[in-house]
Amino acid sequence: MLRSFRFRLLCCAAILLVIFLVVLMPIMREAFDQAVRQFSNVRLEERANELITAAKVVDGELTLPSRLQDLRLETNKVGNHLGYFYKPKGNKAWPESITTSGESSDNKALSSGEPMLSTEGKADFRLSTDSLGRHYYVYDKEINLGGPDLSVITMEPVTEYDVLRSSFLRRFETWLVVALVCLLALIAMGLTWSLRPLRRLKYQLDEIEAGKREQLDENVPSEIYRLTRSLNRLLTTERMQRERYQDTLGDLAHSLKTPLTVLQNTLDEIKEKDVGCVQQLVIMQSQIDRMGQQIGYQLQRATQRKGALISKRISLRPLIDSLTATLNKVYADKQINIKTDVSYSIKLQAEEAALLELFGNLLENACRLCISTVKISANLFEKEVVILIEDDGPGIPVAKRNAVLQRGVRGDSLNPGQGIGLAVVQDILEGYSGYLEIGDSALGGACFYIYIPI
Repeated sequence: MLRSFRFRLLCCAAILLVIFLVVLMPIMREAFDQAVRQFSNVRLEERANELITAAKVVDGELTLPSRLQDLRLETNKVGNHLGYFYKPKGNKAWPESITTSGESSDNKALSSGEPMLSTEGKADFRLSTDSLGRHYYVYDKEINLGGPDLSVITMEPVTEYDVLRSSFLRRFETWLVVALVCLLALIAMGLTWSLRPLRRLKYQLDEIEAGKREQLDENVPSEIYRLTRSLNRLLTTERMQRERYQDTLGDLAHSLKTPLTVLQNTLDEIKEKDVGCVQQLVIMQSQIDRMGQQIGYQLQRATQRKGALISKRISLRPLIDSLTATLNKVYADKQINIKTDVSYSIKLQAEEAALLELFGNLLENACRLCISTVKISANLFEKEVVILIEDDGPGIPVAKRNAVLQRGVRGDSLNPGQGIGLAVVQDILEGYSGYLEIGDSALGGACFYIYIPI
């Protein structure tokens, strides 16, 4: 398996360039051959026009100058004639006196051939082959010079173009390969520059592992911005989790210190008196219960999972409906009117268990302290969701609002409706970069504002 993006992309580019080369070469050969045929057609047509211009009919006989401009049309070069005049029945009208083996080959070449180009009028351009296997480009045109109809034919061997074609293709292939190698080198340079943010990300991760930095640079291309941001959230959550474990261990030790001291003193008293110990056992039971409550709370905080990289989005309305249905059964004797104004389209990126714990605590407090009405509403903004939980109970005085939200509150903070529930809510919201505020409700009681980023 190829583990390097750069190597993969280079291999892909090289394969595409090879495919491009394989496809381009036949196209270039055909384009060159087409250009050669066009050039030969024009060239032979010019020679034919030269013959026609020089030809004269004197006393019914066709005559031409003994020397023409094109040496290959000279009448004194026996066997090498590449320009002819023919009568309608195929008899040669010019030059008449030539009867050589070379002429015979030429006659064979004129007899048939493969049309090469479409021409205008009565002209024809074709590729013919003589009995010796030699190929010729042949231009054939019907004319009338004032006497019987004639055909003027000019021709030239294909071999001279074959040499030119081979030379051109060799040079073209060489330069094309050189150009593709240079292009591949430029692509490699471009990939090196384009993948630089990924290499920088790798180096930053190495520095984080070595303890030299705490966060990744978020000034990155948009394609990896979400990845970088999510990794930073994960790093922040992991750091907060470590701090939480340290704080939890300290809190747990401090919380258990006093109950353990009471238990120890009570046991000592039982040993000394050795009498009925019902009252002492009641005290011990209450302290043990307190220890169990503290341990459960602190361990719950320590093991609370946070939402740094959670892909699942939880619909808020069904979750609220399930909680309110349960609370209506629990507080059936109060006949609470729970009003829900939450859109089904609102979704939160969080764990369902964490959201149940969060809203369960707040709704349980509201139902327990209200007189008859609880209202839940939610508003979706561009970057966050704001959930309001209101009741018509006694509310929370302004002077105590900050205190009930402070971390590590003990004593009265452990009584129902205050300490542990709100502490858990705070911890969960901190894990999702959210926060909690307390205000006054239009119903007359407290209003809890829950802010959760989306």
